[in-house]
Amino acid sequence: MSTITRDEVAHLARLARLQLTDDELDTYAAQLDVIISSVARVSEVAGEDVPPTSHSVPLTNVFRPDEPRPGLTAEEALAGAPAVESQRFRVPRILGEEV
Repeated sequence: MSTITRDEVAHLARLARLQLTDDELDTYAAQLDVIISSVARVSEVAGEDVPPTSHSVPLTNVFRPDEPRPGLTAEEALAGAPAVESQRFRVPRILGEEV
């Protein structure tokens, strides 16, 4: 397997608009090479006879049934608010917008 070169790291850095020092290029080249090698090893282990999965154990629908339940009234919802105006939460004005 080929190793990632310093020039490839410099190219990636340019694409990402990053300025890297010479020491950083060398460090990242070595680190990326280890990462790519590790991913390649995982790819070798995963056999074609192993089906792709999103979980290690089979799951069925883990959600509760969607049944309507009573919610809070407006008064209950606003009871803990620090400021209320016209049955709404009062928040600070932003960006100088007019009402």
